Amino acid sequence: MSSFDPDALECLAAIVEEGGFERAAQRLCVTQSAVSQRLRALEAQVGTVLIVRSRPLKATAAGQLLLKHTKMMRLLRADLERDLKELAPSSTGGGSDEERISIAINADSIATWALPALNALARSRQPMEIITDDQDFTHEWLRSGQVLGCVTTLKQALRGCKVVPLGAMHYVAVAAPDYAQAHCPEGLTPRNFRELPFLAFNRKDDLQVEFVSRAVGLKQVSLHQSFVPSSEAQVRAVLAGWGASVVPELLVRGLLEQGLLVNIAPRHTLAVALFWHCWNLESAVLDALSAALTGAAKTSLIS
Repeated sequence: MSSFDPDALECLAAIVEEGGFERAAQRLCVTQSAVSQRLRALEAQVGTVLIVRSRPLKATAAGQLLLKHTKMMRLLRADLERDLKELAPSSTGGGSDEERISIAINADSIATWALPALNALARSRQPMEIITDDQDFTHEWLRSGQVLGCVTTLKQALRGCKVVPLGAMHYVAVAAPDYAQAHCPEGLTPRNFRELPFLAFNRKDDLQVEFVSRAVGLKQVSLHQSFVPSSEAQVRAVLAGWGASVVPELLVRGLLEQGLLVNIAPRHTLAVALFWHCWNLESAVLDALSAALTGAAKTSLIS
């Protein structure tokens, strides 16, 4: 098998990660022409197109394979950097962008238990990129080779990957007290749910519909929804009286105890099981990342 130029591989990764040639050139500190030349040379070596010049720009199947290979090489370099620091503790400086490890985590986990789990890695100056998506779609980032691990609701492991159960996150339906008193004084019922505006993360988020469907005992429901792509911002919007929302109990526990929010469906919770998927590789950095996330989940999620 032919060996690939590391600079060309990082060029491909930069194009995909930055979403274009101009920003890739800025990141790599080269000209846009140099980026194009490196990509053309790599495509000539592979014998196929690696980038689809679409909006948004994306990698082809062959490009995704090379992108995954590039990220594996980054992980090996991160392991080497870690080992060298142990042998030479006085060594200064953190890893470069090329040693950055990428993971995909759903926004609700980032807003509650996952971010503190990464403190030790961040303090060791390990460069990281956390990609946020709906928990049902983070799996696709791993499938395409753009991340080395993900927190997702999907249980089935991909080829070459391993999966670890994390536990379940419990969701509750909340509203501001004044809003609830004015619009749903009896709580969430089959009679009033159609009139309540609900705040969802984005158009891919079906959590609100699933919760309300179960709570009111209907197989299908249609909701009036607004979209706020941040877990914390959803809560702020509910506090401001925008409407109701189904959010992690972990995120609003204190606000419920203080009476700043009320549970409008106290007899109902929705448990969403989460799983950690990552490449099945021998890597100290990957092992540390997995241990940090699984350990934090054990203390925060319901087993």
